[in-house]
Parts: sequence; structure tokens; C-alpha cells
Amino acid sequence: MNKRQYMQKTFERQRLLNKVMSVPGPFPYVLILDNLKVDFNIGKIIRSAEAFGAQGIDVVGTSFFDPMPAKGCMKRVPWTMREQFIQSYQHYQSLGFTFYAFDSEAPVSLHEERFPDNSAFILGHEGFGFSFKKEDFPQIKFVKIPQFGLVESLNVSVAASIVMYEFTRSRGFSPPAGSL
Repeated sequence: MNKRQYMQKTFERQRLLNKVMSVPGPFPYVLILDNLKVDFNIGKIIRSAEAFGAQGIDVVGTSFFDPMPAKGCMKRVPWTMREQFIQSYQHYQSLGFTFYAFDSEAPVSLHEERFPDNSAFILGHEGFGFSFKKEDFPQIKFVKIPQFGLVESLNVSVAASIVMYEFTRSRGFSPPAGSL
């Protein structure tokens, strides 16, 4: 069995465990991972989502991903696989979510935005961006994560962690005693 086959087999096992063990986190936000690479970023984001209490994650345009970077969190955070972004968008729109996507050219910084309950954070592929055209979804609000230096952007799993932390921090999150 090669590495890719092992990854797929482990993924399927974790997918089954997720269906019976996952519980939405306490904070009213979800993540939509739009066509990310199958290697390590999706697993790392799921791991952070568990740490920061996300209600769920939609994985769009990916048939499987490496579960190892999630460090066991794939079975605890609800996640759904969808073929196209529009499916996630319509699902969360029907539930009254407000959508946010990230763009280094956005006019509003992350810390300036007051995220409402039921926020959906869309994170795109590091090399190709989003699978949709911005003009087709005028309801999506674009924000940026301010940064210094010459780097164009952050790793998508790092950006996701910053966004989740900022959302939970704005809700008065404080780690449970003894969690450090």
C-alpha cells in the first residue's frame, strides 16, 4: 500500500468516526474550505477548529485529505464534503449565515469587523484563490488580515487559526482553567 492509499484508507475510517462522534463547538461560526490541497492544511484547520470551538466545516471540491495533521480531531468536529462552493453557500444562506472571505486587498481589516453570530468564513486555495467569482456573490464580505513585511499572504491554516481566534476572542472566550 502506497502513501496515498494509506491516507485514503485512514481518511475513510476517520470519516465514519466523525458521523457518530462529532459534536458542534460552542461558537456560532463555520468554515468553508474552498478547494484546498489534500495534503496538510485541511487537517490542521480541523485541529484548530476543535481548539476554537467551531460548529462545523465544509470541505469543498476535495474527495479526501490527509487526516494525520488533525491529530485525532477529525472525529470530534463536524465536517461535510461538498462538490461545489454553491452547495455550501446555499446551505448556510438558508440558515441565515453571514459570509466572509479573505483578501489582502480588502478594505476592512479582521479586527475592525464585528462578526455576527452565524458567520461563515471562506478560505480559498493558496495558489488559485477561490473557485467562484466575487461578482457572482455580492453578499460575501471581504476582509483582510493585516500583516507586515513583504510576504503576499499567510498559509491558509495559519489564516484560519487567526480568524477563529479573533471570533472566539470577540465573544469573551477565555480558556478553561487548567487548559494551559
